[in-house]
Amino acid sequence: MATPHAVAAIRAAARPLTGGKRDYDALLDLVGDARFVLLGEATHGTHEFYEERARITRRLIEDRGFNAVAVEADWPDAYRVNRYVRGRGADRDANEALSGFRRFPNWMWRNTDVAAFVEWLRHHNAHAAGPQVGFYGLDLYSMFSSIEEVLRYLDEVDPNAARQARERYACFDHYHEDSQHYGYTASLDLSASCEQGVLEQLKQLQQRAADYMYRDGDEEAFFYAEQNARLVKNAEEYYRTMFRGRVSSWNLRDSHMAETLDALARHLSKDDEPASKIIVWEHNSHIGDARATEMGEMGEWNVGELARKEYDGQARLIGFSTYDGFVTAASEWDAPAEHKRVRPGMPGSYEELLHATGIPRFLLPLRDGNNRARDTMLERKLERAIGVIYLPRTERHSHYFAAEMARQFDAVIHIDHTSAVQPLDPGGGWHADEPPETYPTGI
Repeated sequence: MATPHAVAAIRAAARPLTGGKRDYDALLDLVGDARFVLLGEATHGTHEFYEERARITRRLIEDRGFNAVAVEADWPDAYRVNRYVRGRGADRDANEALSGFRRFPNWMWRNTDVAAFVEWLRHHNAHAAGPQVGFYGLDLYSMFSSIEEVLRYLDEVDPNAARQARERYACFDHYHEDSQHYGYTASLDLSASCEQGVLEQLKQLQQRAADYMYRDGDEEAFFYAEQNARLVKNAEEYYRTMFRGRVSSWNLRDSHMAETLDALARHLSKDDEPASKIIVWEHNSHIGDARATEMGEMGEWNVGELARKEYDGQARLIGFSTYDGFVTAASEWDAPAEHKRVRPGMPGSYEELLHATGIPRFLLPLRDGNNRARDTMLERKLERAIGVIYLPRTERHSHYFAAEMARQFDAVIHIDHTSAVQPLDPGGGWHADEPPETYPTGI
C-alpha cells in the first residue's frame, strides 16, 4: 500500500505532462550536456511510450543537436530505415522502409507510431542545415540477413574475398536460416561450431579496411558491412549459449548492443566534427541500470549499466511506467499479435505508488540526491516488465521483479492509463475494439 508520505513526496516532485511544447524542459535540463539519452518502455506494445519517446527525441534533435537514434532492432532492417530518412534508397514511404521488419515481433517497429516518427525524421533531414540524423539497430537476431549483407558488400569491393567468405559461412548452410536450430545442435555438440569461421571473417574484413575504403571511397558502406560481420560473430555465440541458461545469453545480447552503441558513437564522431550524441530506444529492462534490480543480483548486466560505466556522467537513463490500459503483445513466442488488456499494477508495486498520485501523466526526476521523492523511490518494490509476450494469468511470476527505481533510472515518465500500439500489419489476432473486461481469463 502506498503511504501518504510517499505519495505526497512524489506529487511534490512530479512535473505534469500536458501535451504542451514545454513539457520536457525539465528533462532537457536533466540531460544537460550528456551525449547518451536512453529512453525505455515498460512494454513493447504501448502507443504512449512510442509517442512520448518520439516527442522527447524530436526535442533532443532540434534543441540539443543529437545526431542518431539507435533502437532495439536488427542492424540491417534498421539500416534500411536509415537510408530512407537520409533520402537514399528506393523506398517510397515509411511503410516500405519498415518492410524489412518481417521477423516476430514485427509490430515493435512496423507500427503507426514508428512510421510517423520515420516520416518526421526524413523531413527533418531534408531541411536540416547541419548533419543528418541517422537511424540504427543495436540487436543481434539477424544472423543470416547480416551474412547476406557481408557477402553483398564483398561481391562489390573484393570478389576473391567474397568467395572466401562464402566458404567460411557455408558452415551455416544446412540450417536453412534457422538460427535456433544451429544454436541447439552446436550447444549439444551435435554438429560442428561455426565459431572459428565467423571470427576469421570479421578479422579479415577489419584487416582490409583501409584497402576497401580506398577502393570505393565509401567509409559508410564499410562500417555497415563491418557491423554486420561483428553481428554474425556475436549472434553465433549468442545462439550457442541460449540453451545453456538465461544469464549468459542475456549478457551476450546486451554486451553486443552496448558494443554496437560504442562503435556507432566512434563512427559518428569525426575528427573535425563535434562528438556524436545518441538517443537509444529500448525496453526498461535493457536501459535501466541492472545493478538496481534482482536480475543484476543474479549476475545479469544490461545496456544501461554498461553505458553508465563506459560513459561516466555522460549517460541519462529514462524509464517509463503505466498502471493499466491495453497493450499489443502475443501469448507465446512467434504467435500473432493480440490487443490485450493490461491489469492494474499489483499492490506493493511502483505502478501502484505512481498511480496513487492521481496525476494522469508526469515526469519524475530522480537524479537529485536531495529530492524526497528520490528517497521514496529508493525503497525496494515490485516493478512490471511486459515484453513481446504478456501472460496476465501468471503476471506476478512472469512480469514482476524487485528493483530500486531511483538507482535504476535518472527519471521516470508515468502514464497512468495507456493504449495499445497499432501494428501496420495487424493480422487476424489483433482487433482495434477494446477487449472485454474479463479478457483473457473469461471469468
